[in-house]
Amino acid sequence: MADLPIETIFEILTRVPAKVVGRSKSVCKEWYVLLSTRDFIRVYCSRSLVSSNQRVLLMDDLTCSVHPIIFQSYDYGPRSIVTLPFNHQNNDVSILSHLNGLLCVCLNHTNELLLWNPTTTAFKRLSTPDSLGIYINNLDAVGLYADDADDYKVLHIKRRCGVYESYVYYRELNFWRNIPFLTRQEYLRPNFYWSPGTFCGGTLYFTLCECWVGGTNVVICF
Repeated sequence: MADLPIETIFEILTRVPAKVVGRSKSVCKEWYVLLSTRDFIRVYCSRSLVSSNQRVLLMDDLTCSVHPIIFQSYDYGPRSIVTLPFNHQNNDVSILSHLNGLLCVCLNHTNELLLWNPTTTAFKRLSTPDSLGIYINNLDAVGLYADDADDYKVLHIKRRCGVYESYVYYRELNFWRNIPFLTRQEYLRPNFYWSPGTFCGGTLYFTLCECWVGGTNVVICF
């Protein structure tokens, strides 16, 4: 396969199982670079959208596994164990948002945000020395989205002492930027729960729900 054109290798590797893609990164430096590009990830994910390629990722205290979805019986197939590439403790990793196979996760013992691609096993820590990329459960909200250039970004909404701040992480630039965010004062109260972000039709949506029955329910979009 080493004698094949890189375009042919690209076409082959976008059609193989995720475990093969992860192992292929160690073949040579050229393959590692190829499998880490945004174009490869985008094409691989688009070809994985057919029903025969759908997978579900399950995490518990001790293991992380991937199962094929059997749509005919509405069941899961045999699992494949996924080794987490970052240091963690039992019951320590929470999945906050996902988009096209890319996950934004939180390490609960440090509150650090990470971007993780289970297909290639690559990950990137998003925390900085000035406390950006630090997630507080039940206060913050996170959403993954893609811009017009297919660059993946993370929107992190932080709620601290009755004040909202919102930051966008630029994956290509490895950089956080504060963005203006105005909303009604009542949504600053801790009795409002923010859902994870859902990216649809070029817009990132969050639902806000009050903690009691019959409370206010709203949708906020970016």
